[in-house]
Amino acid sequence: MTSRTHRSDAASLRELAENRMLPDHQVMDRPTLDWIAGMRPEVSAAPPTLPHPPLMLVPDVTWFAEPRCADSIHGVRHNARVSLLSSVLAQEYGLDRDHRAALCAAAAVHDCRRHNDRDDPGHGRRAAAWLTGNHAAVTGLIGRELPQDVLAQAATAVSLHDVPYERFTPQQNQLYQRAPHLIDLLKAADCLDRYRLPLARWWPDPSHLRLVPPAWLHAVAHALVVRSEQGRLDGASSHGALIHARQIIDPAR
Repeated sequence: MTSRTHRSDAASLRELAENRMLPDHQVMDRPTLDWIAGMRPEVSAAPPTLPHPPLMLVPDVTWFAEPRCADSIHGVRHNARVSLLSSVLAQEYGLDRDHRAALCAAAAVHDCRRHNDRDDPGHGRRAAAWLTGNHAAVTGLIGRELPQDVLAQAATAVSLHDVPYERFTPQQNQLYQRAPHLIDLLKAADCLDRYRLPLARWWPDPSHLRLVPPAWLHAVAHALVVRSEQGRLDGASSHGALIHARQIIDPAR
């Protein structure tokens, strides 16, 4: 497979962001990734040894509503990294096996119904509907069936992941009460993968969360972005780049 090159005359995502000219569909480039790699968060502590190997579900490209989004900053690699970060957070906060798997599934599809890489209001609701209708394909990759009530909680988490807490309607607040832990953890994992974005002011801000990720996980999340996106730019498949990147958390893999 040939590597993806960045033309010297093409503006990088970072340049486009600085000039408020980002296109609807945004793909990582080397200059932007080089800048991200040079802005590594301070390492506060070594990652702990997890009691269980973390799950990482790599979504199939056919799950995406817009084919151009599959390789974009909200595509396969983003959703897979969020699934891995969700799995780590689920163990940190003591979720049981079914809810850990459900959170991993929710994270792997949370952006699959996007039409573009902008705000795209309603993409969470669309992804939740897709998960409800296609849960067998998703849980099949995890290798286990999940109870219907747990699947419903996963869909609720997906439907609300793109809605800020302060903008919840009364109905959404009622939905939140049905799956608060899944919603809080999915929002936290999604936030941690913001290290892929081309401006530092868009990077993770825990003040927007109800569940604050452990400090050590920030450096891990940043490293996951750098290693997986570097692998893709070097010509690896998304799946191969992600498997290599997950060794940051799970060296045995």
